[in-house]
Amino acid sequence: MGVSNEKTERCGTICLKYLLFAFNFLFWLAGGAVMAVGIWTVVEKSDYISLLSSSIYAISAYILILAGVIVMVTGVLGCCATFKEQRQILRVYFVLLLCIFLLEILAGVLAYVYYQQLNEELKENLKETMVTKYRQPNEDHVTKAVDKLQQEFKCCGSNSSSDWNASKWIISESKDSRRFVPDSCCKTPVDGCGKRDHPSNIYKVEGGCITKLENFIMDHLKIIGAVGVGIACVQIVGMVFTCCLYRSLKADPY
Repeated sequence: MGVSNEKTERCGTICLKYLLFAFNFLFWLAGGAVMAVGIWTVVEKSDYISLLSSSIYAISAYILILAGVIVMVTGVLGCCATFKEQRQILRVYFVLLLCIFLLEILAGVLAYVYYQQLNEELKENLKETMVTKYRQPNEDHVTKAVDKLQQEFKCCGSNSSSDWNASKWIISESKDSRRFVPDSCCKTPVDGCGKRDHPSNIYKVEGGCITKLENFIMDHLKIIGAVGVGIACVQIVGMVFTCCLYRSLKADPY
């Protein structure tokens, strides 16, 4: 009877090992996905980050990158701990899982909080940034971001093309070469095309670029929040498996 119980316990331990190994492999892949989302947000969309006064959007992305790196390292550690059946490594693995869980929940919460305040921030700051920093000394990153924003989203100005009337750059130009809007507002951008302020030449979008940028960032905040919270929920399964295996190994006489 005792031998039968020992065999059953041993079989349970083996099953838990393979379940945890499968989880760690999937977890490692998920870590790569989390890191990729964070890197993509920072690298591909970094121009737009310079148009925001708050750094929460960027911080959320950096947290995902950090969490993704730790997830991939933890996945390898978890596989080693599982097959070596060392409770000490399992304890370290569990603590790392808990830290990643908290990081990803934090990224999700930050994304949600910023989602709520994004509209007000853009209303307060986007126009000011565009008219005071565009084509100004040491503000090349803003100029690049504004040009990319207007061309990519086919818009002109924060709320409308008339916002550019207050631009420091446009006011400082001589009358002969003065543009009404930057050349990036043009439907077919060529040098000097911004001198002709006509709907057939420049983008006249209702709501201006502020609506386009807000929708774009909100979509990405949803992705950041969903990825962070989604992977965190999956980790709960991993922590449960780890606790079960730890208890099983503690009771296992072999």
